[in-house]
Amino acid sequence: MPIRINPSILAADFANFEHELGRIRTADLVHVDIMDNHFVPNLTFGLAMVDRLQQVSPLPLDIHLMIDDPDRWAPGYAEVGAYSVTFHAEAATDAVALARRLRSIGARAGLALNPGTPVKQYLDLLPEFDQVLVMTVEPGFGGQSFMASTMPKLEALSAAVKSSGLDVWLQVDGGITAQTIEIAAAAGADTFVAGSSVFGADDPTEQIALLRAAAARHDHGHE
Repeated sequence: MPIRINPSILAADFANFEHELGRIRTADLVHVDIMDNHFVPNLTFGLAMVDRLQQVSPLPLDIHLMIDDPDRWAPGYAEVGAYSVTFHAEAATDAVALARRLRSIGARAGLALNPGTPVKQYLDLLPEFDQVLVMTVEPGFGGQSFMASTMPKLEALSAAVKSSGLDVWLQVDGGITAQTIEIAAAAGADTFVAGSSVFGADDPTEQIALLRAAAARHDHGHE
């Protein structure tokens, strides 16, 4: 099963994004955290920035919307060409309708779940999504420690994907290092967001390879 490493530009040098993107060319996608200072207590990028990143990035963009009212705002990110647009279950008014809208524009549709959000009610909706993101920290800030307590949720998703035969990526975001990536991979994750562990490394490409190898060793995925 493919292992995807998606470095988060939240940990990059904001003044030199084009150079920073060049340092992670061996990754799979670029994870872009959009925060609105309402859904989470932090403020990052917006649509204009993503439009510009789309023009200069050597990799597809994996957009993670930590915002209120994604039903209104998420389609715009698909319209500027983002490869994947993930919104939070806790913020969406109609998650299925929004996912269908994103797919109709041409983006992959992702559903994100906070650490405290139960997964059970979403298992029957998996055909509507291309990706489910299990937050392994509380959303809003980088540099937090990995929450192993979220792994049963990931295991439930992995079992549901496997039994259904669907092609749904299972992503984890928060506190991903060479050590914690093994735990998440063993629980069924195949797509990993890593911020400071990649951009903080002397050689990001070497770190990406290290993370990929660690995940592959402990992959109990859902192929």
